[in-house]
Amino acid sequence: MLFEDFDLSDDLLDALDAMHFSECTPIQEKAIPVVLDRHDLIAIAQTGTGKTAAYLLPVIDLLAEVPEAKGFVNCLIMAPTRELAQQIERQMDGFGYYLPLSSIAVYGGTDGKEFSRQQRAMKDGADVVIATPGRLQALLQMGGIDLSKVRHFILDEADRMLDMGFFDDIMAIAKLLPEERQTLLFSATMPPKIRKLASQILRNPVEVQIAPSRPVEKIKQSAIFCNEPDKQRILLDLLKQHRGERVIVFAASKHGVRDLARDLRRTGVKAAEIHSDLDQQQRDETIRGFRSGRIEVIVATDLLARGIDIEDVMLVINYDVPREPEDYVHRVGRTARANADGEAVTLIGPRDRRAFQRVEATLKINIPAQDRPASSPRGGADRPRRDSTRKPSRRSGQKPRAAQEDSKPAENKSAENKPADNKPTENAAKRKRRRRPQHRKPSNNSGKPSDNGGKPASEQ
Repeated sequence: MLFEDFDLSDDLLDALDAMHFSECTPIQEKAIPVVLDRHDLIAIAQTGTGKTAAYLLPVIDLLAEVPEAKGFVNCLIMAPTRELAQQIERQMDGFGYYLPLSSIAVYGGTDGKEFSRQQRAMKDGADVVIATPGRLQALLQMGGIDLSKVRHFILDEADRMLDMGFFDDIMAIAKLLPEERQTLLFSATMPPKIRKLASQILRNPVEVQIAPSRPVEKIKQSAIFCNEPDKQRILLDLLKQHRGERVIVFAASKHGVRDLARDLRRTGVKAAEIHSDLDQQQRDETIRGFRSGRIEVIVATDLLARGIDIEDVMLVINYDVPREPEDYVHRVGRTARANADGEAVTLIGPRDRRAFQRVEATLKINIPAQDRPASSPRGGADRPRRDSTRKPSRRSGQKPRAAQEDSKPAENKSAENKPADNKPTENAAKRKRRRRPQHRKPSNNSGKPSDNGGKPASEQ
């Protein structure tokens, strides 16, 4: 279906044409008519399917019909992370380029000057405000922000917001909004907590589902079973195969991300890291370097699994299997975006196997897997050869052959160096006692089996 088939304004269609958008994705095809008809909506779609445009396009079209916002907010969009808020703002700027609409993104991780700017902008009013829950709550507590005229309330990545503990914040903000509003809830999954939230803030919603909780078909998925110490070697092999391409590597913790990014840089890989310990400016700089090609590999926590839209990411590598199957969907969804092709490889160490099985079982998919042998020890060519004239151990009591040839005859040696009465020396007696017993049954002098039944000493 084409965007021209919808009853959208000419200005909006011109913007889509300038952005080379012509054909709808399945979620856009199903959601846009519902929003244009002003129904509440629950939309379940995985990341990378174009859901941001699925709500922005119809809402922008509806907002163009209302008076310009002065001192209040017309549309409130809530997103879980700064990265997603920034992405929505960029798309808002593109879609609304030919329309007289104002928008602002408010999120944390900024300095006091930026906080004041966001506060003034919201007091002055905006057609569209894109906000993270924590920063919006902080701005509301300062006072002077009017949400009583909000016509559209949109929750993007709602499941992620609830996972981050924002349920109470969402409910508190919803109470400040007028009851007569349109509420749209977009999520990649539909757990019970999303049902609970939807039942409290939506009214008779239409529900749309597009292949929930599964990666898009264009992603070539595979897995490699290996030992934990071999992961980095396999990772380097994969990066060599995709040299010159954009690659995202996901690790389980920020400490693991830091260590892995450092190790990759030491091998000459143009790698950078993204995790929660970096401030917004550092993360933005990394994303800009990634987009420009200055950085080829980003090593990240699940912070980057959502809310970032970078074109031409050809490979996603799960260095660690995510604990939650939904996180797997979002991670691999960083590639094969906008109907492009992409690849996702998951490295599975012994401690990852149960989590990987849970991913396959929950998502009802079978990911092709292969076993990668462990790093083999050095081959025989690398080992020193045994020499037939090798010096015997000093503990043997023997001298080197050359020393034996140069030594005097035994009868000329002093008596003090000879064992008395041809009895074994004390050390020799000890060695004899330590000698491993033969596997055949030893016998005593009488020819009968010994009392140990022929078992080695270690089995007695």
